[in-house]
Amino acid sequence: MNPRNIDIKNYSYPLPDEKIAKHPLDRRDACRLLVRSADGAVSDRRFDELPGLLPDNALLIYNNTRVINARLRFRKPTGGLIEIFCLEPASPSDYALNFASTGGCSWYCLVGNSKKWKDGALEGAVSLADGRTVCLTAKRTGRNDTESTIAFSWDDQGVSFSEIISAAGEIPIPPYLNRDTEASDSDDYQTVYSRVEGSVAAPTAGLHFTDKVLTEIDRRGIGRREVTLHVGAGTFRPVKAEHIGNHDMHSEFIVVGLGLIEELAAIAAGRSKKIIAVGTTSVRTLESLYHIGCLIAEGTWQGELPQWYPYDDRHPRLSTAKALETLAEHLRDRGLTSLVASTRIIIAPGYDYRIVSGMITNFHQPQSTLLLLVSAFIGPEWRQVYDHALASDYRFLSYGDACLFLKPQQ
Repeated sequence: MNPRNIDIKNYSYPLPDEKIAKHPLDRRDACRLLVRSADGAVSDRRFDELPGLLPDNALLIYNNTRVINARLRFRKPTGGLIEIFCLEPASPSDYALNFASTGGCSWYCLVGNSKKWKDGALEGAVSLADGRTVCLTAKRTGRNDTESTIAFSWDDQGVSFSEIISAAGEIPIPPYLNRDTEASDSDDYQTVYSRVEGSVAAPTAGLHFTDKVLTEIDRRGIGRREVTLHVGAGTFRPVKAEHIGNHDMHSEFIVVGLGLIEELAAIAAGRSKKIIAVGTTSVRTLESLYHIGCLIAEGTWQGELPQWYPYDDRHPRLSTAKALETLAEHLRDRGLTSLVASTRIIIAPGYDYRIVSGMITNFHQPQSTLLLLVSAFIGPEWRQVYDHALASDYRFLSYGDACLFLKPQQ
Protein backbone atom coordinates (compact mmCIF):
# COMPACT_ATOMS: atom_id res chain seq x y z
CA MET A 1 0.00 0.00 0.00
CA ASN A 2 1.28 3.46 -0.90
CA PRO A 3 0.14 5.61 2.05
CA ARG A 4 0.31 8.76 -0.08
CA ASN A 5 -2.87 7.56 -1.82
CA ILE A 6 -4.85 7.03 1.40
CA ASP A 7 -8.17 8.88 1.31
CA ILE A 8 -8.51 10.55 4.69
CA LYS A 9 -12.32 10.25 4.53
CA ASN A 10 -11.87 6.53 5.18
CA TYR A 11 -10.51 7.42 8.61
CA SER A 12 -13.50 9.32 9.90
CA TYR A 13 -16.15 8.43 12.45
CA PRO A 14 -18.99 10.33 14.13
CA LEU A 15 -17.82 12.08 17.31
CA PRO A 16 -20.63 13.96 19.09
CA ASP A 17 -19.49 16.85 21.27
CA GLU A 18 -20.90 15.16 24.37
CA LYS A 19 -18.37 12.33 23.91
CA ILE A 20 -15.43 14.77 24.20
CA ALA A 21 -14.15 15.03 27.77
CA LYS A 22 -13.93 18.71 28.67
CA HIS A 23 -12.17 18.07 32.00
CA PRO A 24 -10.25 15.14 33.48
CA LEU A 25 -11.64 12.94 36.22
CA ASP A 26 -10.85 13.93 39.80
CA ARG A 27 -8.56 10.89 39.98
CA ARG A 28 -6.38 10.55 36.91
CA ASP A 29 -6.00 6.80 37.14
CA ALA A 30 -9.75 6.18 37.61
CA CYS A 31 -10.39 6.61 33.90
CA ARG A 32 -11.41 3.67 31.77
CA LEU A 33 -8.88 1.62 29.81
CA LEU A 34 -9.80 -0.20 26.62
CA VAL A 35 -7.42 -3.12 26.13
CA ARG A 36 -6.83 -4.78 22.78
CA SER A 37 -4.69 -7.85 23.32
CA ALA A 38 -2.26 -9.30 20.80
CA ASP A 39 -4.91 -11.87 19.79
CA GLY A 40 -7.38 -9.08 18.97
CA ALA A 41 -9.61 -9.56 22.02
CA VAL A 42 -11.06 -6.32 23.42
CA SER A 43 -11.82 -5.81 27.12
CA ASP A 44 -12.93 -2.90 29.30
CA ARG A 45 -10.74 -2.17 32.31
CA ARG A 46 -9.62 0.73 34.48
CA PHE A 47 -6.36 2.59 34.12
CA ASP A 48 -5.21 1.78 37.65
CA GLU A 49 -5.20 -1.88 36.53
CA LEU A 50 -2.53 -1.12 33.91
CA PRO A 51 0.49 -2.44 35.86
CA GLY A 52 -1.04 -5.92 35.97
CA LEU A 53 -1.96 -5.83 32.28
CA LEU A 54 1.52 -5.09 30.93
CA PRO A 55 3.60 -8.03 29.64
CA ASP A 56 6.18 -9.31 32.14
CA ASN A 57 8.99 -8.41 29.74
CA ALA A 58 7.70 -4.92 28.97
CA LEU A 59 9.88 -1.82 28.88
CA LEU A 60 7.84 1.38 29.19
CA ILE A 61 9.02 4.45 27.27
CA TYR A 62 7.42 7.80 28.10
CA ASN A 63 7.83 11.41 26.97
CA ASN A 64 9.14 13.72 29.70
CA THR A 65 8.24 16.98 27.95
CA ARG A 66 6.48 19.72 29.90
CA VAL A 67 3.85 22.05 28.45
CA ILE A 68 4.78 25.72 28.56
CA ASN A 69 2.46 28.68 29.06
CA ALA A 70 2.70 29.33 25.34
CA ARG A 71 -0.27 31.70 24.92
CA LEU A 72 0.57 35.37 25.59
CA ARG A 73 -1.89 38.25 25.35
CA PHE A 74 -1.06 41.91 24.75
CA ARG A 75 -3.40 44.90 24.79
CA LYS A 76 -2.71 47.63 22.22
CA PRO A 77 -2.94 51.27 23.37
CA THR A 78 -6.12 51.49 21.28
CA GLY A 79 -7.63 48.59 23.24
CA GLY A 80 -7.26 45.84 20.63
CA LEU A 81 -6.27 42.41 21.96
CA ILE A 82 -3.37 40.62 20.26
CA GLU A 83 -2.71 36.97 21.11
CA ILE A 84 0.73 35.46 20.52
CA PHE A 85 1.04 31.67 20.54
CA CYS A 86 4.68 30.57 20.88
CA LEU A 87 5.40 27.55 18.69
CA GLU A 88 9.15 26.91 18.78
CA PRO A 89 12.30 28.88 19.57
CA ALA A 90 13.98 30.85 16.78
CA SER A 91 16.96 32.41 18.56
CA PRO A 92 18.51 30.75 20.42
CA SER A 93 17.05 27.73 18.59
CA ASP A 94 18.00 25.37 21.42
CA TYR A 95 15.06 25.06 23.81
CA ALA A 96 17.13 25.03 27.00
CA LEU A 97 19.23 28.02 25.93
CA ASN A 98 16.17 29.96 24.85
CA PHE A 99 14.36 29.43 28.15
CA ALA A 100 17.52 30.44 30.01
CA SER A 101 17.86 33.67 27.97
CA THR A 102 17.94 36.90 29.95
CA GLY A 103 16.93 40.16 28.35
CA GLY A 104 15.72 38.84 25.02
CA CYS A 105 15.00 35.93 22.66
CA SER A 106 12.82 35.20 19.63
CA TRP A 107 10.19 32.59 18.75
CA TYR A 108 8.20 31.41 15.76
CA CYS A 109 4.61 32.17 16.68
CA LEU A 110 1.01 32.24 15.58
CA VAL A 111 -0.57 35.68 16.00
CA GLY A 112 -4.27 36.05 16.71
CA ASN A 113 -5.98 39.22 15.50
CA SER A 114 -2.88 39.74 13.39
CA LYS A 115 -4.47 42.26 11.01
CA LYS A 116 -4.80 44.75 13.85
CA TRP A 117 -1.06 44.61 14.54
CA LYS A 118 0.35 46.57 11.64
CA ASP A 119 3.73 47.52 13.07
CA GLY A 120 5.44 48.76 16.20
CA ALA A 121 6.03 46.97 19.46
CA LEU A 122 3.56 45.59 21.97
CA GLU A 123 4.19 46.03 25.68
CA GLY A 124 2.80 44.50 28.83
CA ALA A 125 3.58 44.36 32.54
CA VAL A 126 4.45 40.94 33.92
CA SER A 127 4.11 40.22 37.64
CA LEU A 128 6.64 37.60 38.71
CA ALA A 129 6.17 35.08 41.49
CA ASP A 130 8.64 36.94 43.74
CA GLY A 131 6.65 40.19 43.52
CA ARG A 132 8.79 41.97 40.93
CA THR A 133 7.21 43.55 37.86
CA VAL A 134 8.90 43.33 34.46
CA CYS A 135 7.99 45.14 31.25
CA LEU A 136 7.75 42.61 28.39
CA THR A 137 8.01 43.86 24.80
CA ALA A 138 7.08 41.92 21.65
CA LYS A 139 8.14 43.00 18.17
CA ARG A 140 7.35 41.23 14.92
CA THR A 141 10.54 40.80 12.89
CA GLY A 142 9.33 38.45 10.15
CA ARG A 143 6.27 36.64 8.85
CA ASN A 144 5.00 34.18 6.27
CA ASP A 145 1.52 32.90 5.40
CA THR A 146 0.97 31.18 8.74
CA GLU A 147 3.68 32.16 11.22
CA SER A 148 5.45 35.24 12.52
CA THR A 149 8.87 35.62 14.08
CA ILE A 150 8.49 37.53 17.34
CA ALA A 151 11.41 39.11 19.21
CA PHE A 152 10.76 39.32 22.94
CA SER A 153 12.69 41.61 25.26
CA TRP A 154 12.31 42.66 28.88
CA ASP A 155 13.86 45.22 31.15
CA ASP A 156 15.36 43.01 33.87
CA GLN A 157 18.54 41.12 32.96
CA GLY A 158 18.18 38.95 36.03
CA VAL A 159 15.00 37.30 34.75
CA SER A 160 14.94 34.33 32.34
CA PHE A 161 12.43 33.80 29.55
CA SER A 162 11.26 30.69 31.40
CA GLU A 163 10.22 32.93 34.31
CA ILE A 164 8.62 35.42 31.93
CA ILE A 165 6.47 32.93 30.06
CA SER A 166 5.51 31.08 33.25
CA ALA A 167 4.19 34.31 34.76
CA ALA A 168 2.74 36.00 31.67
CA GLY A 169 1.37 33.11 29.62
CA GLU A 170 -1.33 30.52 29.97
CA ILE A 171 -1.53 26.81 29.19
CA PRO A 172 -2.75 26.33 25.59
CA ILE A 173 -5.46 23.70 25.94
CA PRO A 174 -6.71 22.02 22.74
CA PRO A 175 -9.20 24.02 20.65
CA TYR A 176 -11.62 21.10 20.45
CA LEU A 177 -12.38 21.48 24.18
CA ASN A 178 -14.35 24.59 23.20
CA ARG A 179 -13.69 26.40 26.47
CA ASP A 180 -11.29 28.89 28.00
CA THR A 181 -8.23 27.79 29.94
CA GLU A 182 -8.96 27.37 33.65
CA ALA A 183 -6.60 27.55 36.62
CA SER A 184 -6.88 23.80 37.11
CA ASP A 185 -5.45 23.16 33.64
CA SER A 186 -2.02 24.27 34.86
CA ASP A 187 -1.79 20.98 36.76
CA ASP A 188 -4.31 18.83 34.89
CA TYR A 189 -2.61 19.36 31.51
CA GLN A 190 0.82 18.15 32.72
CA THR A 191 1.97 14.58 33.26
CA VAL A 192 3.26 13.73 36.73
CA TYR A 193 6.69 13.01 35.22
CA SER A 194 6.97 16.12 33.01
CA ARG A 195 10.25 17.97 33.50
CA VAL A 196 11.69 19.29 30.20
CA GLU A 197 10.01 22.53 29.10
CA GLY A 198 9.08 22.94 25.45
CA SER A 199 5.69 21.54 24.40
CA VAL A 200 2.64 23.56 23.44
CA ALA A 201 0.42 20.48 23.82
CA ALA A 202 0.55 17.66 26.35
CA PRO A 203 1.49 14.06 25.53
CA THR A 204 -1.99 13.21 26.70
CA ALA A 205 -1.68 9.44 27.12
CA GLY A 206 0.61 10.21 30.05
CA LEU A 207 -2.02 12.31 31.83
CA HIS A 208 -3.56 9.15 33.31
CA PHE A 209 -0.45 8.10 35.22
CA THR A 210 -0.22 8.70 38.96
CA ASP A 211 2.61 8.13 41.40
CA LYS A 212 0.68 5.10 42.64
CA VAL A 213 0.48 3.53 39.18
CA LEU A 214 4.18 4.21 38.54
CA THR A 215 5.12 2.68 41.90
CA GLU A 216 3.13 -0.45 41.10
CA ILE A 217 4.85 -0.70 37.68
CA ASP A 218 8.20 -0.47 39.45
CA ARG A 219 7.10 -3.09 41.98
CA ARG A 220 6.44 -5.52 39.13
CA GLY A 221 10.01 -5.00 37.92
CA ILE A 222 8.94 -3.39 34.65
CA GLY A 223 11.53 -0.90 33.45
CA ARG A 224 10.75 2.73 32.66
CA ARG A 225 12.80 4.95 30.35
CA GLU A 226 12.24 8.45 29.01
CA VAL A 227 12.61 10.34 25.75
CA THR A 228 11.81 13.94 24.88
CA LEU A 229 9.59 15.11 22.04
CA HIS A 230 8.30 18.66 22.23
CA VAL A 231 4.74 18.57 20.94
CA GLY A 232 3.87 21.36 18.51
CA ALA A 233 0.59 23.02 17.61
CA GLY A 234 0.49 20.88 14.48
CA THR A 235 -0.75 18.00 16.63
CA PHE A 236 -4.17 19.74 16.62
CA ARG A 237 -4.16 20.22 12.85
CA PRO A 238 -6.60 17.94 11.01
CA VAL A 239 -5.73 16.49 7.63
CA LYS A 240 -7.51 18.77 5.18
CA ALA A 241 -6.10 17.27 1.98
CA GLU A 242 -8.19 14.56 0.32
CA HIS A 243 -5.15 12.27 0.15
CA ILE A 244 -2.53 12.27 2.88
CA GLY A 245 0.23 12.55 0.30
CA ASN A 246 -0.69 16.24 0.17
CA HIS A 247 -0.51 16.72 3.94
CA ASP A 248 2.65 18.26 5.39
CA MET A 249 3.73 17.02 8.81
CA HIS A 250 5.16 19.59 11.20
CA SER A 251 8.71 19.20 12.46
CA GLU A 252 9.12 17.91 16.02
CA PHE A 253 12.21 18.28 18.23
CA ILE A 254 13.43 15.05 19.85
CA VAL A 255 16.15 14.10 22.35
CA VAL A 256 17.09 10.49 23.13
CA GLY A 257 19.99 9.45 25.34
CA LEU A 258 22.79 7.28 23.96
CA GLY A 259 22.30 4.77 26.79
CA LEU A 260 18.68 4.15 25.78
CA ILE A 261 19.62 3.78 22.09
CA GLU A 262 22.26 1.20 23.06
CA GLU A 263 19.71 -0.62 25.23
CA LEU A 264 17.15 -0.65 22.41
CA ALA A 265 19.79 -2.03 20.03
CA ALA A 266 20.56 -4.87 22.44
CA ILE A 267 16.84 -5.60 22.90
CA ALA A 268 16.35 -5.68 19.12
CA ALA A 269 19.25 -8.09 18.73
CA GLY A 270 17.94 -10.46 21.39
CA ARG A 271 14.20 -9.79 21.18
CA SER A 272 14.29 -9.83 24.97
CA LYS A 273 11.70 -7.18 25.79
CA LYS A 274 8.50 -5.68 24.45
CA ILE A 275 8.76 -1.91 24.00
CA ILE A 276 5.55 -0.22 25.17
CA ALA A 277 5.33 3.43 24.13
CA VAL A 278 3.34 5.80 26.31
CA GLY A 279 1.57 7.99 23.78
CA THR A 280 1.92 8.66 20.08
CA THR A 281 4.74 11.14 20.75
CA SER A 282 6.87 8.33 22.19
CA VAL A 283 5.85 6.13 19.25
CA ARG A 284 7.04 8.72 16.73
CA THR A 285 10.27 9.28 18.63
CA LEU A 286 11.13 5.59 18.90
CA GLU A 287 10.26 4.72 15.32
CA SER A 288 12.25 7.73 14.09
CA LEU A 289 15.38 6.25 15.69
CA TYR A 290 15.33 3.29 13.31
CA HIS A 291 15.06 5.45 10.21
CA ILE A 292 17.69 7.92 11.42
CA GLY A 293 20.06 4.96 11.78
CA CYS A 294 19.30 3.95 8.20
CA LEU A 295 19.97 7.49 6.94
CA ILE A 296 23.29 7.54 8.79
CA ALA A 297 24.21 4.19 7.20
CA GLU A 298 23.43 5.69 3.78
CA GLY A 299 25.51 8.76 4.55
CA THR A 300 22.53 11.07 3.93
CA TRP A 301 21.57 12.11 7.49
CA GLN A 302 21.13 15.92 7.73
CA GLY A 303 19.51 16.38 11.13
CA GLU A 304 15.84 15.91 10.27
CA LEU A 305 13.92 12.76 9.33
CA PRO A 306 11.87 13.49 6.17
CA GLN A 307 8.16 12.73 6.28
CA TRP A 308 8.07 10.05 3.59
CA TYR A 309 11.49 8.44 4.04
CA PRO A 310 10.11 5.28 5.74
CA TYR A 311 8.24 4.44 2.51
CA ASP A 312 11.05 5.29 0.08
CA ASP A 313 11.85 2.52 -2.41
CA ARG A 314 15.56 3.26 -1.89
CA HIS A 315 15.32 2.73 1.88
CA PRO A 316 18.01 0.18 2.90
CA ARG A 317 15.64 -1.68 5.29
CA LEU A 318 18.40 -2.57 7.71
CA SER A 319 17.62 -4.85 10.61
CA THR A 320 16.39 -2.91 13.62
CA ALA A 321 19.45 -3.89 15.63
CA LYS A 322 21.83 -2.80 12.85
CA ALA A 323 20.12 0.57 12.40
CA LEU A 324 20.20 1.33 16.13
CA GLU A 325 23.81 0.15 16.46
CA THR A 326 24.74 2.45 13.56
CA LEU A 327 23.03 5.37 15.29
CA ALA A 328 24.75 4.62 18.60
CA GLU A 329 28.16 4.35 16.91
CA HIS A 330 27.53 7.67 15.15
CA LEU A 331 26.96 9.36 18.52
CA ARG A 332 29.92 7.69 20.22
CA ASP A 333 32.29 8.65 17.40
CA ARG A 334 31.32 12.30 17.93
CA GLY A 335 31.51 12.19 21.71
CA LEU A 336 27.77 12.82 22.03
CA THR A 337 25.69 11.51 24.92
CA SER A 338 22.30 12.16 23.28
CA LEU A 339 20.69 12.32 19.88
CA VAL A 340 19.26 15.81 19.31
CA ALA A 341 17.27 15.88 16.09
CA SER A 342 14.00 16.72 14.37
CA THR A 343 11.46 14.37 12.85
CA ARG A 344 8.59 14.77 10.41
CA ILE A 345 7.70 11.09 10.35
CA ILE A 346 4.16 10.20 9.31
CA ILE A 347 2.99 6.76 10.40
CA ALA A 348 0.07 5.51 8.35
CA PRO A 349 -1.34 2.18 7.11
CA GLY A 350 1.44 0.48 5.17
CA TYR A 351 4.05 1.42 7.78
CA ASP A 352 6.17 -1.40 9.23
CA TYR A 353 6.68 -0.89 12.98
CA ARG A 354 10.31 -1.63 13.85
CA ILE A 355 10.64 -0.86 17.58
CA VAL A 356 7.24 -0.45 19.26
CA SER A 357 5.44 -3.62 20.44
CA GLY A 358 2.62 -1.88 22.25
CA MET A 359 1.23 1.56 22.95
CA ILE A 360 -0.81 3.37 25.55
CA THR A 361 -2.82 6.10 23.89
CA ASN A 362 -6.05 8.09 24.01
CA PHE A 363 -8.89 8.15 21.49
CA HIS A 364 -8.03 10.50 18.65
CA GLN A 365 -9.88 12.92 16.40
CA PRO A 366 -11.47 11.74 13.16
CA GLN A 367 -9.34 12.27 10.05
CA SER A 368 -6.18 12.89 12.05
CA THR A 369 -2.63 11.64 11.57
CA LEU A 370 -2.84 10.15 15.07
CA LEU A 371 -5.74 7.94 14.02
CA LEU A 372 -3.69 6.88 10.99
CA LEU A 373 -0.86 5.91 13.37
CA VAL A 374 -3.22 3.73 15.42
CA SER A 375 -4.64 2.11 12.28
CA ALA A 376 -1.11 1.32 11.08
CA PHE A 377 -0.57 -0.54 14.37
CA ILE A 378 -3.79 -2.53 14.87
CA GLY A 379 -5.04 -2.59 11.29
CA PRO A 380 -8.56 -1.96 9.95
CA GLU A 381 -9.95 -3.22 13.26
CA TRP A 382 -9.46 0.33 14.56
CA ARG A 383 -13.02 1.01 13.46
CA GLN A 384 -14.51 -1.82 15.52
CA VAL A 385 -12.46 -0.64 18.51
CA TYR A 386 -13.73 2.93 18.17
CA ASP A 387 -17.31 1.77 17.55
CA HIS A 388 -17.10 -0.27 20.76
CA ALA A 389 -15.76 2.74 22.68
CA LEU A 390 -18.51 5.02 21.39
CA ALA A 391 -21.23 2.49 22.18
CA SER A 392 -19.73 1.91 25.65
CA ASP A 393 -19.63 5.62 26.54
CA TYR A 394 -15.88 6.03 26.68
CA ARG A 395 -14.68 9.63 26.98
CA PHE A 396 -12.70 10.89 23.98
CA LEU A 397 -9.65 13.06 23.21
CA SER A 398 -7.11 14.75 25.50
CA TYR A 399 -8.91 14.53 28.86
CA GLY A 400 -10.72 11.32 27.94
CA ASP A 401 -10.12 7.62 28.54
CA ALA A 402 -7.15 5.51 27.47
CA CYS A 403 -6.29 2.45 25.39
CA LEU A 404 -3.64 -0.25 25.66
CA PHE A 405 -2.88 -1.79 22.28
CA LEU A 406 -0.52 -4.77 22.04
CA LYS A 407 1.05 -5.63 18.69
CA PRO A 408 -1.17 -8.05 16.77
CA GLN A 409 0.10 -11.58 16.37
CA GLN A 410 1.60 -12.25 12.95
